[in-house]
Amino acid sequence: MSRPVGWPKPEDFAFLEAEIPAPAEGQVLVRNAYLSVDPYMRGRMSAAKSYVAPYELGKPMQGGAVGEVVASNAEGIAVGDHVLHFFGWREYAVVDARNAVKVDPEAAPLSAYLGVLGMTGLTAYAGLLRTAAFKEGDAVFVSGAAGAVGSQVGQLAKLKGASRVIGSAGSAEKVKLLVDEYGFDAAFNYKDGPVREQLRAVAPDGIDVYFDNVGGDHLEAAIGSLNRDGRIAVCGMISVYNNTEPAPGPRNLSRLIQTRGRIEGFLVGDHYDLQPEFVREVGPWVRSGELKYRETVVEGIENNLEAFLGVLRGDNTGKMIVKL
Repeated sequence: MSRPVGWPKPEDFAFLEAEIPAPAEGQVLVRNAYLSVDPYMRGRMSAAKSYVAPYELGKPMQGGAVGEVVASNAEGIAVGDHVLHFFGWREYAVVDARNAVKVDPEAAPLSAYLGVLGMTGLTAYAGLLRTAAFKEGDAVFVSGAAGAVGSQVGQLAKLKGASRVIGSAGSAEKVKLLVDEYGFDAAFNYKDGPVREQLRAVAPDGIDVYFDNVGGDHLEAAIGSLNRDGRIAVCGMISVYNNTEPAPGPRNLSRLIQTRGRIEGFLVGDHYDLQPEFVREVGPWVRSGELKYRETVVEGIENNLEAFLGVLRGDNTGKMIVKL
């Protein structure tokens, strides 16, 4: 095992077996059913100081998971309950009850609590509505728009009255999905030509909000198309996660002066106060089918690494999940 340099390699990881401990007082034992696979995990594989502690070598990685309680030593959570927690990337997890959230498998599929109704969905909701201060009539551009977060951002913007929603993705199939299924007004394949030119073609009147999942040329293009008082919410920059040298910044930052534009990064962990409001508003849209979502499901915990590499390559459509 070792910390990856550049793209993660199989030899950086190990698949280990260990005894399953009994839950102590205030704890529950969960048999995980679905594990979350997310781009931010690449950052935690590095020892570099960041907003969250790096993964420890020789110990299981952490990540979102949902599963069934098979033993309980905690009040309020019984055997047979289903819970959402953050000790994924293992088949069984002992979890402090205070860190487990009960979920209802009758209200939505269990996997949805890792995506559209979980951290993924809250990321889209908080980033668009709070960080980017979206308002009715805004024109919105989303990069990585066929991903789990991006697809939800675009749909939320449409449901809340955006004048125009534009997305970028990495294949013709994903572009078609954005327009035909998710209701984006326009979309383009960033591999077909310069992002700056493609964005200008589909947003001739500029954009008011850019939700950034990619960074790089997408961020530069968005700054170039930003309208007066435009806002950019930086959720992720997947284009630079595996770089071994610093990526050059946008060359047109001075344009923010004339547009009075604003760029702000955010972390979903700072916005958990929005969770009740988010579930109240978005839950009915999910149940009615007004807000659509896709999942890419990989079977078997032994395929976790391949699922993770797939996220970094952009193989997934919607939320990447491992089913145990």
